[in-house]
Amino acid sequence: MEERQRVMLITGAAGGVGRATVAYFAQAGWRVVGVDRADFGAGFPENGLFIRADISNPQDIETIYQQASAFAGVLDVVVNNAAMQITRPLVETSVEEWDLVMASNLRSVFLGAKLAYPLLVAAGGGAIVNVSSVHAVATSANIAAYAASKGGLLALTRAMAIEFAPQNIRVNAILPGAVDTPMLRAGLNRGHVGGESMSDRLENLARKTVNGRVGQPQEIASAIYFLADGRQSSFMTGQALIVDGGATARLSTE
Repeated sequence: MEERQRVMLITGAAGGVGRATVAYFAQAGWRVVGVDRADFGAGFPENGLFIRADISNPQDIETIYQQASAFAGVLDVVVNNAAMQITRPLVETSVEEWDLVMASNLRSVFLGAKLAYPLLVAAGGGAIVNVSSVHAVATSANIAAYAASKGGLLALTRAMAIEFAPQNIRVNAILPGAVDTPMLRAGLNRGHVGGESMSDRLENLARKTVNGRVGQPQEIASAIYFLADGRQSSFMTGQALIVDGGATARLSTE
């Protein structure tokens, strides 16, 4: 009997890490369902499905999983990668901005998990990978809403892992550090890293890591695949995998 082609769904598919992850899974032979509020453009896998949607909107999330169900009937992996980052001092952050970050980064994962659950069960089990951030464990100024949402995502990951384990669904989180993506470059404008030009800021940021460089999206995609693929990480659930070039290993006082 021919083995069924595995299916994964990823939010934030058009971003830096999202694009790299779409390509990684497609090259490994998976069918890919990609979701983003921005257009993916050329290059999305021909045997996949791209859905233009805003995950901060609960109705959009329902539509996403309805279309995914019609497309494949099952899901083997869900990667919750989409995120919004507002860089503003806490006392200047509005209620509307705070709520939008939480809706995009945390509530969307809760709602998506409820809707993905029956599709994962129909596949006989699978995996959920929540893309958190090192800001969940060590953060900086003017990014409180984002850090809080990513910290909440770690707690949600553990809760989901406990509840979904009886159905053979593993749930883990990945915590990327500084990765060269449009979000990182936009965030460098908040002034926490010195340098007149963007290249100077990236170089100064790279010096702060043990490895002496920022990460590449493909490196995060590889780690996501490790957590997603039950052939590689079958005994891991409820865990947080930090991929940050050693940044959080060094004392800030050093």
